[in-house]
Amino acid sequence: MKKLGLVALIEASFFAALAFIFDLLPSIRLSPSISISFAMVPIFLLAFRWGFKVSALAGFIWGLLQVALGDAAGSILTPLQGFIEYFVAFAFTGFAGFFYKPVQAAFRKGKKTSALFLVIMAVFVGSVARYFWHFIAGFIFWGEYAPEGMNPVWFSLVANGVTALGAAVLCSILLVLVLSSAPALILRKTTAPVPSSKQAS
Repeated sequence: MKKLGLVALIEASFFAALAFIFDLLPSIRLSPSISISFAMVPIFLLAFRWGFKVSALAGFIWGLLQVALGDAAGSILTPLQGFIEYFVAFAFTGFAGFFYKPVQAAFRKGKKTSALFLVIMAVFVGSVARYFWHFIAGFIFWGEYAPEGMNPVWFSLVANGVTALGAAVLCSILLVLVLSSAPALILRKTTAPVPSSKQAS
């Protein structure tokens, strides 16, 4: 168990760093408030490899890297807002990990279509879980930046809703392309011994 825990921690750190690097790449910017990126893909891959806990940890580390090394400083208005948007929100991307067992089972049984459908569902769940917190922070802390005459709640809902939807679609497309050809990326080797013919009888 200790070895397994160490491997999980190493992978969480690696995939978090990969997500951080992807976040540095140019994104699809529709407006100053709407930017669509595929940076969540590594966290989703980890979610399908390990489940919720490890992917949530990776999301948390990703948020930490954003604060420590990224351009988060210019987007932090208060400590509470920074905590919500860079630690809580990023960690909630790991909610895709709740689909870990059915995704693993479908791929191992060769049911690729079902597995990819579950992957898409998981990506949307993880994306909505993350951007829910950006939405909350949006109207509480960023409401004054809403266009004149526009309700801050509606402004945050539109900005974060479009971003979440766009990111989910983009990540889904990339993950379907990757996992349809290389499902081994998320299928970890099982450590349970295979019973011999005598044991099985």
